[in-house]
Amino acid sequence: MEYGIKLEIFEGPMDLLLHLIQKNDLDIYDIPISKITSEYIAYLNLMKEMNLEVAGDFLIMAATLMRIKSKMLLPVYGDEDEEELEDPRDEITKRLLEYKKFKEASKVLKTNLENQKDIFFRKTVPEFTAEDFGVDVSLFDLMDAFRKVLESAKKSSKEIIKEEFTIEDKIRIILSLLEGKKFVSFYSIFLKNETLNSVIVTFLALLELIKIGQIYVRQNEAFSEIRIYRKRMHGTDTE
Repeated sequence: MEYGIKLEIFEGPMDLLLHLIQKNDLDIYDIPISKITSEYIAYLNLMKEMNLEVAGDFLIMAATLMRIKSKMLLPVYGDEDEEELEDPRDEITKRLLEYKKFKEASKVLKTNLENQKDIFFRKTVPEFTAEDFGVDVSLFDLMDAFRKVLESAKKSSKEIIKEEFTIEDKIRIILSLLEGKKFVSFYSIFLKNETLNSVIVTFLALLELIKIGQIYVRQNEAFSEIRIYRKRMHGTDTE
């Protein structure tokens, strides 16, 4: 079954690498390339399992990581000056540091723009209050959480009923769960004893809702509980 969700509308390969470094609390100047490569490829395999259209940049990065990993495995001969040897990881470290600076600068610009909007549009209803979770959730945070759901479904799934859920069906279900509520937890959108196809379609429906701007996903801190909020219309009260 083809679901037609394109990954490139979300983050790119550099975002995935930064996510893995932060998730594993790694030193960006001393990246365990074998571990990062294995985890990176595991993400690509999960994307393919969900029939997500993986952008070419992700595959290029995978090839780059494999090449660096191969270089790291090459023997160092005793007559070579260790100080003159170039660390194969320098290539990716420099790119990550540059990208990280770019991301941080973009966040500052975004914050400044939002502050300016508040000055000129004071009547605008804020999307979130101080009681709400305030950290944006990346695609890869969602995939971390979804992987747990998928593993559980693989253990308990009973492929006996021919399920024909579409993304549109699941979108309606997710929105109905949010009806009259401020938020729902990520795991609550998955029903018990769902088949593999069903949980995959549910996740893809969630991605589609994020893509079209009908919902937000938030955390109170990185790698913590994920909540799903329905987007509020300005000038309305959904409390």
